[in-house]
Amino acid sequence: MLRNEPLDNPKQLAIGTADILTVAAWLVVTTVIVAALYLGRSVLTPLAIAFLIGFALKPLVTWLTRRGLPRIISVVAVILTLISGLVGLGMLVTSQLSTLSAELPAYQTTIRQKIRDLGDAMERPGMFDGVLRTFDSVQAEVEATTEGTGSNDVPAQRVEVVESQKPPLATLLEWLAPTLKPLATAGIVTVFLILVLLDRGDLRDRLIRLLGGNLHKSTDALEDAGRRISKYLLMQLVVNVSYGVPMALGLWFIGVPGWLLWGTLAALLRFIPYLGPLLSAVFPLALAFAVGAGWEMVIWTLALIVFLELVSNNIVEPLLYGTSTGLSAMSLIAAATFWTALWGPVGLILSTPLTVCLLVLGRSNPQLGFLDTLLGSTPVLDIPTRIYQRLIADNPDDAIEIAEDAIVEDRVIDFYNDYGIEVLRKVSDDYRDNARPEHRLRVFSGMDALLDDLKESHLATIDPSRAPKIACIGGRWEIDSLACEMLVHALALEGLPAVERREGVMTTRHVNSLDLGGIEIVCLSYFSRDPALSIKAFCRRLRNRWPGIRVVIALWNPPPALLKPDAISLLGADEVVTTVQEAVTRIHHMIAPEMALRRQVAQKPENDDARVKALLATNVLDGHAREELDNLAKRAAAIFNVKFAVISAIDAADEYIVGQSIELPGTKTQDDAELITMPRDEAICDHVVANGELLVVDDTQRDPRFAEHPAVQLWNTKFYAGAPLKTDDGMVLGALCLLDSEPRTLSEEELKVLDSMAADVISVMTGKEFVEPAARQKKNKPSTGVAQKVPD
Repeated sequence: MLRNEPLDNPKQLAIGTADILTVAAWLVVTTVIVAALYLGRSVLTPLAIAFLIGFALKPLVTWLTRRGLPRIISVVAVILTLISGLVGLGMLVTSQLSTLSAELPAYQTTIRQKIRDLGDAMERPGMFDGVLRTFDSVQAEVEATTEGTGSNDVPAQRVEVVESQKPPLATLLEWLAPTLKPLATAGIVTVFLILVLLDRGDLRDRLIRLLGGNLHKSTDALEDAGRRISKYLLMQLVVNVSYGVPMALGLWFIGVPGWLLWGTLAALLRFIPYLGPLLSAVFPLALAFAVGAGWEMVIWTLALIVFLELVSNNIVEPLLYGTSTGLSAMSLIAAATFWTALWGPVGLILSTPLTVCLLVLGRSNPQLGFLDTLLGSTPVLDIPTRIYQRLIADNPDDAIEIAEDAIVEDRVIDFYNDYGIEVLRKVSDDYRDNARPEHRLRVFSGMDALLDDLKESHLATIDPSRAPKIACIGGRWEIDSLACEMLVHALALEGLPAVERREGVMTTRHVNSLDLGGIEIVCLSYFSRDPALSIKAFCRRLRNRWPGIRVVIALWNPPPALLKPDAISLLGADEVVTTVQEAVTRIHHMIAPEMALRRQVAQKPENDDARVKALLATNVLDGHAREELDNLAKRAAAIFNVKFAVISAIDAADEYIVGQSIELPGTKTQDDAELITMPRDEAICDHVVANGELLVVDDTQRDPRFAEHPAVQLWNTKFYAGAPLKTDDGMVLGALCLLDSEPRTLSEEELKVLDSMAADVISVMTGKEFVEPAARQKKNKPSTGVAQKVPD
């Protein structure tokens, strides 16, 4: 059937034209910038070198300035030290080269003999002799033909070119010209370096002005760039020294002359990416070839270089560099090629720091976000998206590999909680709008394979004599049932046997046909954003058939209205959960309330007696530091914009609030300190003390351990975050706690700030200097509202 439709949609045409103009504008801007970099390289190169050296020397200048020296004297002292070091290094290289030059004539016999041996080896019969003879025959015939046709050529005459005498001044300038250019460049770099180190504050202000936009983002961008480049230069220096010293000692042991020179050059040349290691290997190998009577010295030298390269590239560099630059391997190679084409060898040396600046610029400016995507080492797709994409591409093996890599310390429940449900949520969102039938088939089949693999790799040990008391049923469609399969496995891992019923839509006939004999709890799974009518109908039919069964509703895309108090009970259900971890905890609480209550009480740490002794030694419970601790609590509440903050200390039997940002209700001690106190088994911070790690509860109402907690109810708290107050010797005296009346989350940066403020608190409590908190073991950060340990 023919349709009379307009050929072009005006709105779409306008959007397409705007996109073309935007791309064209970016191409023009990029061309202008690249041309300016190329044409202005004579000025920009010294400036870039000065900035790079400035990043490396800044910590030393700052250290001298803080020791009381004026900044100009600190800058001059550091630059003179640098120049003296370079001059001394040059003298060392010169002296070593002079010594080697004097000794080289003695090695002529060895070199000639080895060349003669190589020539003899090449002249022996070999596999290419036939090819060489054929080539010689053809060449002889060509030469004979050429001589036959060139018999009438005029004999060549000898022509002698006599150069004119140049003035002495012109000759002197020709000799000095190659030297004057490097000296001029060094002088310009020195001047720029002095200005950079002297006027750093003004330069930073001008860069912030150029970046524009949000002042916080611009400041963070400059700090990020400085931190990454400084760390990169320091790590590169450590790596190069750790390579040069063993190189020199190994060459000395082998007997290669000038071993100190070659070790020094090896350390210096490795500042040149990619080419430096090759150049540093050529000189000792050539000298070993010239010195050794046989081939043993060459072989040992080659083995030493290969061994050091393997150790440096595979052990030292990954251990020290880590993510110091934040650049991907592909971007490093592309950057080295680009900057070398623009600025030559100097561009190769500066390629990494300059690309780091571009990366930070892309992270701080939304319009340049593509730079972060192109250059950064951070994965551009999160784990759930990567798994989902592999399933769409019909590559379940890759999806399984990603899932296994994401599981830390065999905690499959955390994987289901953080990533598994999120994958299904993406499937649910794309089901009607984007997915085609073949995509849906691939995803469902791939998820079956993924879950089967996880259940086989992480077996649950359950007593076979225990009959299941829990049934998980998919509410409407296949995705709901896949979530049930995850939940059944998670419950089994916690020792709770459960069965799955993939029944789909719950009609009266389906409900009546369910085999729920011995089942006490039914968990109904929904990804639907409007499941109220279905929940109400299912609960009515279920209670008509099995009146004593309790119903838990798992809402993976929870409508806010159904999370309000008593909202779910009006539909006929008993409880509502929103995450796998919450579902496991809630169901465990319903099946075995006594055991669940025992698990809510934190276990005392093994060093509890020593910990209490350390707390009492601070005398903080007498209230002498109350004012300082109250001020720190007020500062924490203001910084994180929460309703209030408290500082708690826990002894053998009780918890004491030794600092608070506002006046809080509660039982107080009868002494002069008048600290709020509560029994230890009701302490809000006892979990932090027991684990010694930061604890975040995004929504206390979603966690049975905190929903009915006395302090949570008394203070009307729905958000909790606690950082341990840990001494230098690992004693956790209490916690710095943030509390709010509304659920919320904390970012990674906010968690680091909270940990840093906890170190300030412990320094006030103990009377010692501030100690940077030790790095915590990295684990998966939870994306749920249930209380979880959160890493750095």
